[in-house]
Amino acid sequence: MPTDTDTDDREAGVLEAIDAIRPALQSDGGDIVFNGIDGDGAVHVTLVGACGTCPVSMMTLKAGVERIIMDRVPGITEVISE
Repeated sequence: MPTDTDTDDREAGVLEAIDAIRPALQSDGGDIVFNGIDGDGAVHVTLVGACGTCPVSMMTLKAGVERIIMDRVPGITEVISE
């Protein structure tokens, strides 16, 4: 069972990964908002701006955002757009 420290470390890692991804999204007129991590290790985000209405946003989410976050933060199982 994850401790509070584990949860804090995962959240900090996810936020750091999102900060690394954000400039690319912003250059296309979009952004990403971190909503939290659930008990199963799924990261919940909201794609906003141009990313929120882009027809390929799910590909961006899964092939880009999810891959980067999962590579950088142990224990993350998926990234879900809300």
